Amino acid sequence: MQVSSVYLLRQALGLDPPGTPVKVVEPYQMLGEIKPDLMDALGIDVVSLRSPRTMFGFPNEGWKGWKLFDGTPVLVPEAFNTDPEPDGSILMYPEGDRSVPASARMPKEGFYFDSLKRQEPLDDSRLNPEDNLEEFGPISDADLAYFEREAKRLYEETDKAILANFGGTAFGDIALVPAPWLKHPKGIRDVEEWYVSTVSRPQYVYRVFELQCEIALANLAKIHRVVGDRVTAVFTTGTDFGMQTGPFIAPMTYRKLFKPFNAQINDWIHTHTTWKSFIHSCGSVWALLPDFVDAGFDILNPVQCSAANMDPKHLKATYGSRITFWGGGVDTQRTLPFGTPEDVRREVRERIRTFGAGGGYVFNTTHNVQARVPQKNLLALYEAVRDFGKYPLN
Repeated sequence: MQVSSVYLLRQALGLDPPGTPVKVVEPYQMLGEIKPDLMDALGIDVVSLRSPRTMFGFPNEGWKGWKLFDGTPVLVPEAFNTDPEPDGSILMYPEGDRSVPASARMPKEGFYFDSLKRQEPLDDSRLNPEDNLEEFGPISDADLAYFEREAKRLYEETDKAILANFGGTAFGDIALVPAPWLKHPKGIRDVEEWYVSTVSRPQYVYRVFELQCEIALANLAKIHRVVGDRVTAVFTTGTDFGMQTGPFIAPMTYRKLFKPFNAQINDWIHTHTTWKSFIHSCGSVWALLPDFVDAGFDILNPVQCSAANMDPKHLKATYGSRITFWGGGVDTQRTLPFGTPEDVRREVRERIRTFGAGGGYVFNTTHNVQARVPQKNLLALYEAVRDFGKYPLN
């Protein structure tokens, strides 16, 4: 949830005095901290286990005050850059190091950061798949200790399911390709060039995935040894395969380039753990769902029902017995930000009745709750989940 919406909710529910800042726990998307008191107020039953570092490579520590463009008071990590550029935009640097080129920019009056193009000139004769593997490597002892400690704490101190994101298992996730946490990323790092390369350099991309998969499987074995089966589900990939109108790639391309590695990760998880495998893919992915199921994914998110061929009833009738839908609870592009409270309430009820029938559904909004959502709509959302989100479904 974007941090300004977290602030509005906390104020509306009387959880904080006016002006109390909210922590930005992921500055790339400007996500706000969902503290236990807000979880309880909203009926949230899942907690997150993820890296202690942000998308820009610096740790979530050394909190300091800051304000969003709209004046919302927040707390940001110490390495968060707060100096605006002459045009009013804000630049962010990998690991907070201003001696290297900035890796992302938030435009003036913006809500999020966009990765900047830092692509070195490409020479196909010199391209080395290992250049696109700099961010993937054996997991450190420090990170293993962190995951062990946090998994134990969350398991023992909460009654929530644990959704973990250990990293390293997403193949070609376009949010990660530019590597905004690396100071001097090598290889193919431009978004457009990467997408083109899936067609023009498929052997290169396949080799990157092949080597990445070897590293990921070794890391998962180490992680499982320390966290065990405390984890409920694992966010294995956030690679977006869908647009509003259809998939980014042909199903055959997915089968040749991505599916072999998704399947290897999922097979390992199902063989060695009790974890469930979670795929996040925005947009219209109807054409790819048979392959997602066959690749072994247990959970589909964010279930973007506003995209082509993603009708909730059709999704549930066709795949409801084979995959869990985690999302689709309300449209965050239109209904939640621009509808009335009654529109929100109606859509939440319809989605719960459709996806929840017979089980196999985890209520979630369609992707993040965005900035500038009316406070009344935020309250209507969670009141509707409270009213309709119990069996027997109303």
